[in-house]
Amino acid sequence: MSMIEFRAVCKDYQGRRVIDTLSLTIEAKERVVLFGPSGCGKSTTLQLIAGFVTPDAGDILIDDEFVATAGKNLREPGRRGVGMVFQDLALWPHMTVAENIEFGLRAKKIAESERKRRVREMVDLVGLGDYLNAKPGELSGGQQQRVALVRTLAVAPRIVLMDEPLSTLDEALNVQLRQEILQLHGDLGFTLVYVTHSRDEATALGARILYFRHGQIDSTAS
Repeated sequence: MSMIEFRAVCKDYQGRRVIDTLSLTIEAKERVVLFGPSGCGKSTTLQLIAGFVTPDAGDILIDDEFVATAGKNLREPGRRGVGMVFQDLALWPHMTVAENIEFGLRAKKIAESERKRRVREMVDLVGLGDYLNAKPGELSGGQQQRVALVRTLAVAPRIVLMDEPLSTLDEALNVQLRQEILQLHGDLGFTLVYVTHSRDEATALGARILYFRHGQIDSTAS
């Protein structure tokens, strides 16, 4: 069974073709990196998987079920089993670490006892057990990134999308968090689709690297 499938998908923005007849299959539990320069369609591909934008042509399937077709979402973002980590982290500055992680669980109406258990499990995974009551502004950049990651993982998505989440970190911290992402992927078994323009990140994180150019996969690149 294919976890994600694009069938001849196109997407235009203001008259410019950003995704051009893209056909792509990603299997369950794969680690796939979308690699290429800015503006080549990588982030738009993530947004199409998540359901934040709709294709102008073609079809998108998850678990062999149609979730989008030309001009129409057939399954809303919240019903796709997808979690996303953004480049800007999008943490709530007025909430504590625990409240940020718990936010998505509350939205899914998870019982309080289960929410508390899941929050504790997540912070323990990334060594933030002593920071439950801290707010994002009191954390280092690496700690904020860990909170953003486990906030996404707390709702147990089958697919995790990451849009250049390590691009603002220094090299040593970038390398450390790559290893943590690999460990979490191995432990939790989600499908990972990761966007970057860093060749080092692509090589470290991708079991399969897809080279993007002008909204298509460039099979000649390496």
